[in-house]
Amino acid sequence: MRNEIIEIIDKQKDEIIKFGQELFRNPELGYKEFKTKEIIKNLLQKKGIEIEEEFFETGFKVSVGSGDLHIGLIAELDAVPTLNHPFSNKIDNAAHTCGHSSQVVIMTNAIIALKKISDKLKGKVTLFFTPAEEYTDLEYRRKLIEEGKINYIGGKINMLTKGVFDGVDMFIHLHAMGNEYKYGYNSSLAGFKYKKIKFIGKASHAGVLPHLGNNALNMFTLFNSALGMLRETFEDGYMTRVHGILTKGGDTINSVPSEVIYECYIRCLDFNILDKIDKQLDISAKCCANALNGDVKIYNQNGYLPFNPSKKLGEVIYKNLLKFADEKEILKDEKSIAAGDVGDVSCFFPMVQFGYNGFKGSIHGVDFEVFDEYKAYIEPSKIVVLSILDLFDDLSLFKDIKDSFKPTLSTEEYLEYLKKG
Repeated sequence: MRNEIIEIIDKQKDEIIKFGQELFRNPELGYKEFKTKEIIKNLLQKKGIEIEEEFFETGFKVSVGSGDLHIGLIAELDAVPTLNHPFSNKIDNAAHTCGHSSQVVIMTNAIIALKKISDKLKGKVTLFFTPAEEYTDLEYRRKLIEEGKINYIGGKINMLTKGVFDGVDMFIHLHAMGNEYKYGYNSSLAGFKYKKIKFIGKASHAGVLPHLGNNALNMFTLFNSALGMLRETFEDGYMTRVHGILTKGGDTINSVPSEVIYECYIRCLDFNILDKIDKQLDISAKCCANALNGDVKIYNQNGYLPFNPSKKLGEVIYKNLLKFADEKEILKDEKSIAAGDVGDVSCFFPMVQFGYNGFKGSIHGVDFEVFDEYKAYIEPSKIVVLSILDLFDDLSLFKDIKDSFKPTLSTEEYLEYLKKG
């Protein structure tokens, strides 16, 4: 059966590469992936695969096979704003510089091949096309929340809280790599939190009456110095980062700044440390504003939780990576400071994310492009389907991966975490 499915994937190579080119040239931001969905839907229907369920504006799922064993696949639909990329759209500069379109190609390729041998599968495979992984276009998403169309910023968080993933035993995910390795596996991802800190002072003529004002920019400067001093207390090994920008530095040069806005992410591999630093920043901002007779308003918004891979599931992937790359060409156990809403999914299900290449340029950069379509689209599909067959063929391994997994949070704890923001 393994030779048969590899042969199927090779035979549909040209059609799949054309599909990938079309997706790459039609990027859309999260919850706006309507054309993307139509392109995918047309190909799936042509192959006899109908949409099983739709959710949260553009998300949907399809399944093949049947039985008690259930493996989930994830493909992310959205692009990311990248000004001046050759294929960025004219509406909001969306471009597939994150490589998500290649995920869609790989997993669609895999599900089409699995459909052709579905009568021989020893379980069920569901492919979830998930919207809005990139944490961007926030005002639009907040509007969708106000309209009751979504509940949270990230697509998979909405799906988790509505039970869309219920019934799946384990997940396989993958993501484009931007380094010299052919593949990577068992990498962890950081969690992050978004903060918006508004320093509030009092306006006055900057040249004539500065003594009558309270300078909000000075409050931020004091806070930024405090943040610099806090950084030396960050523990090694957790890839902790605090990075941000001033989105408002005042209103006019001729007035003492009365309002200054700083937006940032806190990133960390450990959720508890992330939470601790979050509280430290709140205290620092309040104290620095008060020290200069000002005030502060702080808006916190949950990002994504750290991603912790299932090492046992990762070994299944690794075994199949070795069919296409030497050991020295595979990056193992990377601790990445990048983040994704797969982190939230990994709190509740055994999950693996493996990296793949075939690209040149910088991820999220204006020069990002698919360089080797066979490596970016075709080889990873083979790894996915071979890993699925290995899991279905070894019931004791499947059971061990499932039974040895312990959720990081209970459903109640997760909902409370989301509620706090």
